[in-house]
Amino acid sequence: MRAFACASAISLGLLLAPAASLAASPPRRVASLNLCTDELLMLLAEPRQIASVTHLGQNPAETPLWRQGRAYPRNDGSLAAVAALRPDLVLTMGGGARDRVGLAARLGIPTVDLPYPQSLGDIEAAVARVSAALGHPERGRAVLARLAALKAAAPARALDAIWLGGGGRTVGASGLEAQWMRLAGLAQRPLAGDRVSLETLLVGPPAVLLRSDYRSGQYSAGQRWLRHPLAARARAGRTLVTDGRLWTCMGPLMIGEIARLRNGLGR
Repeated sequence: MRAFACASAISLGLLLAPAASLAASPPRRVASLNLCTDELLMLLAEPRQIASVTHLGQNPAETPLWRQGRAYPRNDGSLAAVAALRPDLVLTMGGGARDRVGLAARLGIPTVDLPYPQSLGDIEAAVARVSAALGHPERGRAVLARLAALKAAAPARALDAIWLGGGGRTVGASGLEAQWMRLAGLAQRPLAGDRVSLETLLVGPPAVLLRSDYRSGQYSAGQRWLRHPLAARARAGRTLVTDGRLWTCMGPLMIGEIARLRNGLGR
């Protein structure tokens, strides 16, 4: 296995050796190995810079940018899948990306490895970092200016709300999802186990039920109670549907969605 790994690294190195020489200038062939970096890349790069995005970045069920993503070669999220494209920059995100980041470092391939965002500040840092790495900091500044304007105009008072996803799943009251909701004027209610029950909606319905449409056709049997006439009357003062694909990465694409939700609430 060790010999195989060494041989693989040497093969990748022969394909990617020129990458280090391009580090001083804006990258010309950028590959993304993660859905969330796919979105950042397509939002912040010039199209001619994009060498590859993941298969998720081309999937209509996963991102609103899927049409744009299909203009580029696809990869399976591995460094080996983009080696033949000779990228001079790789974008990825933490966790399972550690092995490929380590291999890229040994081969001298510049890599931006973003942490999973936990706050709006993390999103701002990611935008600034990626736009600078792409050689387009002005594009990052434009996105950050939109986010700053959204934050500055956030409603002073927030409505009691529950975010509802497939199978009765909800989100934490202090996490990144809740931080985005607050910019729309919604305060995510704390719920035990981050789950929503019919009893919760009957006994204490929220002012707003924010319902994700992510893979809505695949809702589990446990959520069928939402179709019950009693649930329809009791579950909330108002129900809004949100594009669930945006809540996977919760990056800059959320800016437009939060503005839409705010307008829908008349706030």
